[in-house]
Amino acid sequence: MKNTLSKHTTDVGRTMIGTIRVDVLAYTAGKDVELDARLVDADCIGSAAHVTMLAGLPLRPRIFSARAGARIVAELVRIMHRARRGAFTITLQDQDVHLAVERELTRRLGELGRKIHTGRSRNDQVAVDLRLFAKEQLLATIEEALALGAELLIQARRNRGVPMVGRTHLQPAMPSSVGLWASAYTEDLLDDIRLLKGAYDLNDQCPLGSAAGYGVPLPLDRQQVSDLLGFRRPIHNVLHAGNSRGKLESVILSALSQVMITLSRLAEDLMLFTMPEFGYFGLPPDMCTGSSIMPQKNNPDVLELVRARASRVMACAQAVMDIVKGLPSGYNRDLQETKEPFMLGLTMTRASLRIMAPLVAGLKINREALRRGFIPAVFATDHALSLVARGMPFRDAYHYVKKHLEELEGLDPAKAIALKTHVGATAGLDFAGMARQLTAERNFVSAEKRRFFKAISRLLRVPYPEEMQNAE
Repeated sequence: MKNTLSKHTTDVGRTMIGTIRVDVLAYTAGKDVELDARLVDADCIGSAAHVTMLAGLPLRPRIFSARAGARIVAELVRIMHRARRGAFTITLQDQDVHLAVERELTRRLGELGRKIHTGRSRNDQVAVDLRLFAKEQLLATIEEALALGAELLIQARRNRGVPMVGRTHLQPAMPSSVGLWASAYTEDLLDDIRLLKGAYDLNDQCPLGSAAGYGVPLPLDRQQVSDLLGFRRPIHNVLHAGNSRGKLESVILSALSQVMITLSRLAEDLMLFTMPEFGYFGLPPDMCTGSSIMPQKNNPDVLELVRARASRVMACAQAVMDIVKGLPSGYNRDLQETKEPFMLGLTMTRASLRIMAPLVAGLKINREALRRGFIPAVFATDHALSLVARGMPFRDAYHYVKKHLEELEGLDPAKAIALKTHVGATAGLDFAGMARQLTAERNFVSAEKRRFFKAISRLLRVPYPEEMQNAE
């Protein structure tokens, strides 16, 4: 059975899908109709830059006059407003956001709408959409990682002198502190943020103007488009601009996976140390869930789901790499299947960061339980090193302490952690330095957002993103 088109479908839509079977159309569109709702802003912004550039090309006759280009940009802003209100829809006949936007522009502006695809392909369109989307998502992810890192640092500073048994193989090992434990995760997140910034820098390149991957015989100003969109630079090689799709998403997902590994290990620690058998910490009651049958239960479901979702984000990264690894150069429709895991990985990572920040902020520290965890054997290594400091060879001290563990009775864990003053140890933690690092990364995010939003506001001739937020 042939596909029946809406009478509002554009000419380009009729050309592309007029003879496609409904089941083929549904199969090839996949989830784009649903997923592309998140790309409406990006598609309109990318189109605004493309149209602005086309209006300035030294061609006779001009593709667009400056006035016509301004009309199209204003209409694109209107579409963004409508999308925020839920009044702009992407249909199966559209296939994706690109044709939906073109359909609406053609319906409203006639011939002007039919001209906007000059010099571009849906290949470079979706590539720039995903990079614009990723730019905002990565900056938000870094902000959320910083918020969690700050809460961990608050706990670390507040409890810097609270002894806590350090463990290896989950067994009691050496004297440690809550300050060391919590700030270790702050530093983990700072490392993860460096990876996110690396992914951000790789993402901060404009593919628009590469068309289907081989350029076009028009004097496109790709540098202008890149500048209009607030990118650092255009991707130089047009074929590479297309080939980088999918691979870039895998890089971003790999960085997100590192964030989720940090969160998963933090969640695992909290699940262990809040067990009654430990009782070191208490979870905020409003961050726990109950049982349908056991009235007394206060379950750490949030932490369990963070642990599970770490696996899912890593699976998203692996899925994208598996799709991309065997593709020949040039566009292949397989790339469509990278969009869902990419968006899913971003969504789950950001949600996990947001849920962990208030949970960490609400942790209760049980100092008595933490002290009770100090069995005498925890002091064995410290005692051996104290003998070394008095002149005994280390291996002799090691064997002496192993044979005389009774000498460790009654040692004070607070005194033990106070003796470790070298850089990064329990009494050598540079909390102020970690706070400065968090501030520096916040300043980076603020500067990037200002730069990007200023460029988009100038392009759209309305304040971005405020104008869009006010439309909701």
